[in-house]
Amino acid sequence: MIRHTATALLDIAYHDYGNVRGWPVVLLHGFPYDVHAYDGVVASLIDQGARVIVPYLRGYGPTRFLSPQTPRSGQQAALGADLRDFLDALGIEKAVLGGYDWGGRAACVVAALHPERVRGLVSVNGYNIQDIAKAGQPADPEKEYRLWYQYYFNSERGRAGLAANRAAFCRLLWKQWSPTWRFDDALYAQTASSFDNPDFVEVVIHSYRHRYGNVEGDPRYDLMEAALSQSPEITVPTVTLQGSDDGVNPESRLRGFSGRHVHHVVKGAGHNLPQEAPVEFASAVTDVHAWTE
Repeated sequence: MIRHTATALLDIAYHDYGNVRGWPVVLLHGFPYDVHAYDGVVASLIDQGARVIVPYLRGYGPTRFLSPQTPRSGQQAALGADLRDFLDALGIEKAVLGGYDWGGRAACVVAALHPERVRGLVSVNGYNIQDIAKAGQPADPEKEYRLWYQYYFNSERGRAGLAANRAAFCRLLWKQWSPTWRFDDALYAQTASSFDNPDFVEVVIHSYRHRYGNVEGDPRYDLMEAALSQSPEITVPTVTLQGSDDGVNPESRLRGFSGRHVHHVVKGAGHNLPQEAPVEFASAVTDVHAWTE
């Protein structure tokens, strides 16, 4: 059953599994995915005594902005602030955080800026905080071509293309980013419905334009973005994961962790690692939890 809680800006839809008195773990999906990425992870964490909470990010599924005047920002500080405010709304003082892609970024932001709220972190692709000041520096062509969709979104043609073809577009990304994962139409359809959110396109477009400095951020996050521009270290216990077949981020960024940190490469997994390798992802969560008991 989908539950809802309100923050200052959002009505956040989420799933809440397990004993409410269990150790809390919040799992965060990325773009273009949704809460179903963790369907295979939940049961094993519940068996270990966890309370597992899986929210829809801003712009996805039933999550909604409370006001039409709120900028539909997808910047990293907004994602991190949403997660911090979500913990506040649920009365959770401290949780294990796990995520990938946008969700991994939100988790890294909170772990770096609010370590007192984080018992431990599981992050796919490593340190996911963006260095926006250096975003204009080109990488080698082998890395650059994988980011074609980001450059597309920085054009008005890209905005129109995503709006008109969101389901087909995101399915293409699934295939390119997880080339060895065999998913069927039904599995994709249960997630693709989340892209029908009325704010999906605007949040996505803003995210990919802001990270290159091509649009302004929401001013309410200026101080947070300033702090993130310093690439703050993550001091909480962390397990990072990397899919060996990740088609968009084939390498993890492993600098930036100053606390206990272990990195694992998961063979046969692509970018959507929790859904492709749920056993390995759940194991990483239970490992980092065990370090902090």
